[in-house]
Amino acid sequence: MAAPPWAGTASHQQFYVLLTGANSGVGLGIGQRIIDEFLTSRSLSSHLVLIPTTRSAAKSRQTILALRAHVEKTANTSNQLRARAGPDYNPKTVISRVHVLSVQLDLCDLNAIYSVAEQLVHGKISDPTGVIDDVAIPRLDAVLFNAGIGGWSGLDWLEFARQFLHVGLVQSTTFPSFKKALPAVILDQRKLLGDAAATSLNTPPPELAEVFCANVFGHYILAHELLPLLSRSHPDEPRGRVVWTSSIDAGHDHLDFDDFQARRTKPPYESSKRITDLLVLTAELPSVEKVAASYFASSPPATTTGEDKPFKPRFYLSHPGIVCTPLFPLNWFLFFAYWCVMYVSRWCGSAWHPIEPYLGACATTWLALADEAELELDAAGSNSSGSSAQRVKWGTCATRGGRVAPKETEVEGWGWDGRVEGRDRPEAETGAGILGKGRGRKWDAVALTRERREEFEADGLRCWAELERLRIAWEVALGKRAKGKGAAAAENGHRANGNGL
Repeated sequence: MAAPPWAGTASHQQFYVLLTGANSGVGLGIGQRIIDEFLTSRSLSSHLVLIPTTRSAAKSRQTILALRAHVEKTANTSNQLRARAGPDYNPKTVISRVHVLSVQLDLCDLNAIYSVAEQLVHGKISDPTGVIDDVAIPRLDAVLFNAGIGGWSGLDWLEFARQFLHVGLVQSTTFPSFKKALPAVILDQRKLLGDAAATSLNTPPPELAEVFCANVFGHYILAHELLPLLSRSHPDEPRGRVVWTSSIDAGHDHLDFDDFQARRTKPPYESSKRITDLLVLTAELPSVEKVAASYFASSPPATTTGEDKPFKPRFYLSHPGIVCTPLFPLNWFLFFAYWCVMYVSRWCGSAWHPIEPYLGACATTWLALADEAELELDAAGSNSSGSSAQRVKWGTCATRGGRVAPKETEVEGWGWDGRVEGRDRPEAETGAGILGKGRGRKWDAVALTRERREEFEADGLRCWAELERLRIAWEVALGKRAKGKGAAAAENGHRANGNGL
């Protein structure tokens, strides 16, 4: 079997990216933008290995061909690439530095998640177009969690009119309260476990709601199982990154801990994104680390030789702003009207309307490719905020003319970076233009207080404890861990969380 095309390059010149939900919408936009920004920012001898996931081999083939077509277009039309390479520029050389493979992944099929992780960690991945032979990958530099389900049925027109009259067009189209959620779908446990296992279990594992599993829990399991590829042996190695996609509209009221998976009362999409915010932003807080420690302890051997990899990946949080994609169910006429209204909102001064998927991919792409030192700086290029990028929810903002940049996003209960204004940090800097913190705030946003910051941290702890409880229970049910060990770990998680959920 032939060696992969990048085999002759040095390890540090290879960059491996896994991207979920890549066949359309923002996911495809992220894939395209990763390619463009990698080629214009990395050395002329570096190679990108991009691994989009889709739910079928046919979609994988379609996605690979679309991304390769994008590479060819960029190589043949980019003046920036020509300027970097000089008079000897050759588009074929650029094309030869980008390699697209794929795996098939359904985030609502837990067995499939474990199988895909096993394939990535210990097996080989393929190219359904036949251009590249099956190949093993040595590591993952960035994993981008984009896949998800909306769970909406349509619009509540009366609520739209009420909100529009109350807060205006820009606020209504940025933080909409008029999306109608579908009733929650509970995944079939017999299908998840298999008929034999479902019948033999004395105590079935907890139920899983579809949107919760697709948007949060499936990714949560996948990241854990990919720790061998994301972790590092030495502190001087670039750390692996996991970039979680959230939403600009994920407030405190969207999550009810008595209905954690939003099966009854809350809109499931927004609830899942609030959990994502809490999960990522509190991951390295001392109070949460006690619960998260079991998650970051890689259960399978880190390498085939059993080498320890103590330096775990870093979690980052992003959102695309407001982007027009088929995720929201509208007929062609309403979709066109929706698209037009989004542009009107941007022209009226909204900070959060990139609209096009490629533009919306800006923040996620920046988090994936930026130098580690750059991630200690804010998006404007200064470290005046004194905050690590891990403590910030990064969104794609857009000017009226469509120029985009990553921008800090205010999170209810966390502020911009978890520091209370006037106490933990200096007065919030206003910034310039579209990057100013005052641009794009929700109409009812309030300054962060010590009490609300403490509540956010406590909520983060509860999220981590419940997600660990679910992960361990399902590992036991699927035969991925010994029952006694799983029960003990779950009990420890509940003790750390106080009374649990």
